[in-house]
Amino acid sequence: MGAKRAPTEVCIVATPEAMVSPVSGLYETLAAVGGLESPETQRAGGEPFAVKIVAERAGPVRSPSGLSIAPDATIDQVDRTDVVIVPSMAMTEDHSWEVGRHPHLVAWLRRMYEGGATLCSACTGGMLTAETGLLDGQEATAHWITVTPFRRRHPEVRLRPEEALVVSGEDGRLVTSGASTAWHDLLLYLVARYVGPATAQALARFQLVQWHSDGQDAFASFEPPTDHEDAAVLAAQRWIAANYAVAAPVEEMAAVAELAPTTFKRRFKAATEMTPIAYVQQVRVEKAKRRLETSADPVEEIAWAVGYDDPAAFRRLFKRTTRLTPGAYRRRFRLPELEGVQR
Repeated sequence: MGAKRAPTEVCIVATPEAMVSPVSGLYETLAAVGGLESPETQRAGGEPFAVKIVAERAGPVRSPSGLSIAPDATIDQVDRTDVVIVPSMAMTEDHSWEVGRHPHLVAWLRRMYEGGATLCSACTGGMLTAETGLLDGQEATAHWITVTPFRRRHPEVRLRPEEALVVSGEDGRLVTSGASTAWHDLLLYLVARYVGPATAQALARFQLVQWHSDGQDAFASFEPPTDHEDAAVLAAQRWIAANYAVAAPVEEMAAVAELAPTTFKRRFKAATEMTPIAYVQQVRVEKAKRRLETSADPVEEIAWAVGYDDPAAFRRLFKRTTRLTPGAYRRRFRLPELEGVQR
């Protein structure tokens, strides 16, 4: 048997905005990987990961939920590490992030990366990671609900919110994961990369976690952009929300807005960054998703109810938008029959 391999050192960052569940979940699971039965853990001959929680200051870190996180070290006590993970963080009411809260931490993240560490973020932690500037010009993902404020704050980042996990940068040392429990994808990726794919598969089976291989599109809810100042466009948006199944939606919206069709299309795109027909399609797919989740209605009937006479065209649009067929979406998201729960 060969010599034991040195464990991969992992630092999970705790700030007052950090959510406890990904911090504790990543910590406990990575620390327990050595107990899994796989050829790779046997060859490692010891614990594959040495995990610690780090914070800017000593002492417990109180999270937004009121639970406390006990760090193992301050960032000033860590000169190098192999992996840094910035976990999910609480956002402001408009799902954005207040830049400049942690300049000392941002500088430390840059130093760790420049020293060879792989810099990872989970969910909204990507907003803090982006402050380092290391994501500029690189592909990244984040929670789908933060897309608009993320792009406004960091337009240089090539955001891919449809993906649950994105690996980019020199030697793949920038790793970002998407919404909430997409930290599971980050976890499995780190295990596959630093220990081996067989161990990642063993972990997935043991913990009942899985890759979100279809990405985030199916999970995302359409958030209509309404923070513009065009009253005519806003009137059309409100009207189509209740009349999405009409036969000529764009023409009807222009009439509601009391604008010529060409003028309406130009102003709508300027206000929402979407063409009117793309907006209508998003509204219709969102309505169809709710029907698929809550009813056993045939797909053809749902297609007709949201404004499509051709079920095949509806299916194509639905899959292009969510990456799933209507049937696959229903199987994944429809509430199962549960004792004591009424639909």
